[in-house]
Amino acid sequence: MGWTMRYFTANCVRPWRRKWMPTALVAIAVLIVLAGIASAQTDFYKAPESLLAGAPGTLVRQEPMDGAPLGASAYRVLYRSTGLNGRPIFVSGVVIVPKGAPPPGGRPIVAWAHPTSGIVPRCAPSLAIFLFQQIQGLRSMIARGFVVAATDYPGLGAPGPHPYLVGESEGRAVIDIVRAARSLPGAGEGKDFTVWGHSQGGQAALFAGMMANAYAPELRLLGVAAAAPATELATLISDDINTIGGKNITAMTLWSWHRVYGAAIDKLVDARAMPAIDKLAQECIEGPFDLIVRQRTGRPLEQYFLTVPDPTKTEPWSSLLEQNSTGVLPPEIPIFLAQGTNDQIIRPAVTQDYMDRLCKAGSKVRMVMLSGIGHARAAQASTMAAVNWLTDRFAGKTPPDDCAR
Repeated sequence: MGWTMRYFTANCVRPWRRKWMPTALVAIAVLIVLAGIASAQTDFYKAPESLLAGAPGTLVRQEPMDGAPLGASAYRVLYRSTGLNGRPIFVSGVVIVPKGAPPPGGRPIVAWAHPTSGIVPRCAPSLAIFLFQQIQGLRSMIARGFVVAATDYPGLGAPGPHPYLVGESEGRAVIDIVRAARSLPGAGEGKDFTVWGHSQGGQAALFAGMMANAYAPELRLLGVAAAAPATELATLISDDINTIGGKNITAMTLWSWHRVYGAAIDKLVDARAMPAIDKLAQECIEGPFDLIVRQRTGRPLEQYFLTVPDPTKTEPWSSLLEQNSTGVLPPEIPIFLAQGTNDQIIRPAVTQDYMDRLCKAGSKVRMVMLSGIGHARAAQASTMAAVNWLTDRFAGKTPPDDCAR
């Protein structure tokens, strides 16, 4: 969590909750990057289809970026990945490489999977004003010699629509930016990587872990760290549907999945709600005051929204929610989970249940419960524990295991 988010959490959210802001509004922060996002895009993100030819994870183009910490080199990248239909797509992101020559065998790579920044191309984190502050633990990872590869996910930066909360799409993009990062100056073509993500990014990190061995056998995934991950999507929707933030999450999901899966949105949504949903879909979260704007935009959903009592039990949405809920990882891949005890979005019991499933599957799981921490602060509060855990994975140490055997 960058300084913007820390300031907002300490000085804005709590006073608003005490004075006038409905508690439910805090839910809007679920899966959201609360730092400045620049709306202006350049032609960097646009490439002709003729450039799609090439293996997933190969670079299409790169350009240097200023502002990386500790003298590191940063690159905005456009790379090839695989879409949900199996066809090649362009995905954008940012890669930060520590200064100096890489060690023999190349540098370790950490793939950062970001929480929600929006669902249209201009909401890409690579366009964010405070991008380097948003990547949790960036300075520590750079200081330890790690390359940090931060995907935007498909449809953010590069042409959309963004497959929001679509695990397979996120996972491929996470893995493919690791491939792309290896070819940048100073990276050294290392094969060892880990993944670290928060909320939507926690879902992305876990899906990357589920598919890495089959999708990228030339790489070696050493561990996956996830803070407050979105693991059970039907539970997420059901738990939050009556809150302002929950309606925002559901609206974004329905709007996206209608486009990426062709699922008929008019079978779930009151036609009178569509103007508000369409407008919400175009809004990025640029800072704390955008929460107020988003509340105003979503106000009609308090009166008109769904035409079914439970969208999680309506097809094809129920099957899609199940499809995009996380499964277990191969047992040889260790896992770090962090969860705030005050999280009203991803309930602690949901993450505990997911840990229990991992344990039964034979995974070694480190669980960090964060006392008094809510959803938005889960990554920031667990950053050093996560980075230390990732460092130990690169060092080949025996993973800690909190599973009851």
